[in-house]
Amino acid sequence: MYKTRRRAFLIAVGAVGACVAVATPASAQADVIVEVGTSAAADNAFILICGALVIFMQAGFAMVEAGLTRAKNAAHMMLKNLLDFVVGATGFAVLGYHIAFSGSGYLGFDWQWGGPLDPASVAPNLTVPVHFFFNMGFAAAAATIVSGALAERVKFSAYFIYAVCISTLVYPVVVSWVWGGGWLSSLDTPFIDLAGGSVVHVTGGIAALVGAAILGPRIGRYDSDGTSLPIPGHNLPLAILGIFILLIGWFGFNAGSLLAADLRIGAVAAITAIGAATGGIGATISSWLTVKTPDVTLIGNGVLGGLVGVTAGAGNLSIFGAVFIGLAAGVIATNGVLLLDRVRIDDPVGAVPVHLFCGVWGTVALGLFADPDALPGGDGPAGLLYGGSAAQLGSQIVGITAIMAYVGTAVGIMFMVMKSLDILRVTPEVEAAGLDLAEHATPAYNEDVVDYQSEQTKAELEDLLADLTST
Repeated sequence: MYKTRRRAFLIAVGAVGACVAVATPASAQADVIVEVGTSAAADNAFILICGALVIFMQAGFAMVEAGLTRAKNAAHMMLKNLLDFVVGATGFAVLGYHIAFSGSGYLGFDWQWGGPLDPASVAPNLTVPVHFFFNMGFAAAAATIVSGALAERVKFSAYFIYAVCISTLVYPVVVSWVWGGGWLSSLDTPFIDLAGGSVVHVTGGIAALVGAAILGPRIGRYDSDGTSLPIPGHNLPLAILGIFILLIGWFGFNAGSLLAADLRIGAVAAITAIGAATGGIGATISSWLTVKTPDVTLIGNGVLGGLVGVTAGAGNLSIFGAVFIGLAAGVIATNGVLLLDRVRIDDPVGAVPVHLFCGVWGTVALGLFADPDALPGGDGPAGLLYGGSAAQLGSQIVGITAIMAYVGTAVGIMFMVMKSLDILRVTPEVEAAGLDLAEHATPAYNEDVVDYQSEQTKAELEDLLADLTST
C-alpha cells in the first residue's frame, strides 16, 4: 500500500513538472528538468514546503517574544524577528551558505551557486536553490533565539550588527563542521545532529547566554539585595499562539532535515510530536513541584524544550527514548529559568533554558538513547543503553563542547566590543520609555490600549522623540 501511494504521489509530481517543462521554451534547461525524474522532483517539492514551514517559525518566535515582554516594546520585538529573516536570507545567500557547505575540514569557502538545476554538494537529489532555501530558514532561526534573551534593553543597531555576524560568519562555520563535510562529521564515530539540536539551538542558546550576561538585567528586574522581581509579559495568549506556530513549523524543521521525501518522514514527525508532548508533561510536573502551580509560561517553554531535546536525534530515537528525553527536557527548561534567576541573568522569554540547556541535553543524550533500529535495516548508530559503546557518547560531548566554545568566544568578543563602544544597550531613559517609541517612533498599540506615559512624563518622551528625529 505504501509503495502504491508513494508511486502515485511521485507520478503526480512528475506530471506537474513535465507540464511546466512543456510550457517552457525549448532549451537545454528544460531537458534537464525532464531528466531529473519524479523522485528528485518529489524530494525538491517536499523540501520547499518544509522550508516554508521553517521560515514561518519566525512568526512563532516573534509572537512568543512579544507576548512575554511588555507592550511598550512589542513593535521592537516584531521588527527584530523580521530583521532576522531579512539579514539571514541576504547574508546567508552572499556568504554564509558557501562557508557552510564548502566541504572544508574546519573553515573554508567554496562558491555554491551555479545553474538553477545544479545539485547541492551534500544533497545531490536537491537543487542548490532548494537546499539553500531550506537552510536559510535555519540560519534565521539560530539568529532569532538571541532576540528574546536580550529583549527590552538592547539597541536595534547593535542587534542588527549581531544578526549580520551570526548569519554570515558564526553560524555557517558550525554548519560546516556538522553538515558540510567538516571535522565533526568525519570523526571515527561521527557526531549526530539530524536537524540542529546543537547546530541551530545550542549555537543560538550559547549566544543568548553570553549576550544576556554581558548586557545585564533590565532595570527593576532585581532589587539591591538580588531578590528577583518578575516583570510579566503583556499578552500570554499571543505567546501561546506563537508556541503552537513553532510546534507546527517544527515538523518541517525536523522531517525536512532528512532532505528527501521518503517514508522516514512519518517516524521523524512522530518523534517530534512525542518530544513536544512529553516536554509539556515534564514542565507541568516540575512547575507544580517548584512554583506550586502549573505556570502557563513554564509549561509553554517545556513544550519548546521537548522539541529542542529531540531535534538532534529525531531520526535516531525510539518512542521510549523520545519520551524520556522529552520529559527530562521539560524539567530542564523549567528549572533552567529558576537557575538563571539565582545567578541574576535576565532572560525575559526563557530562551537560554529552552535552546541551550535542552539542546545540550538532547544532543548528548543521543550517546545513551540512539536506537540502531530507528534506521532501516537496523544498522544505525547505537547508544550505551541500546548496546553501543561509549564512542557515540564521546563524540556527542566533543561536538557540543566545541560548538559552545567557538560560538561563545566569537559572540562574546562581538558583544564586549559593542559594550566598550557604548553601542550595545539603550539608555535608562529609553528603556523606561519603551523601545517602540524611543527607537522606532512607532508604538505597537494605540493609547486606548496602552498608556505609554505610565513610566515617564509626556515632556520627557517628547524630548526623546525630538532627539531621535534630529539624529
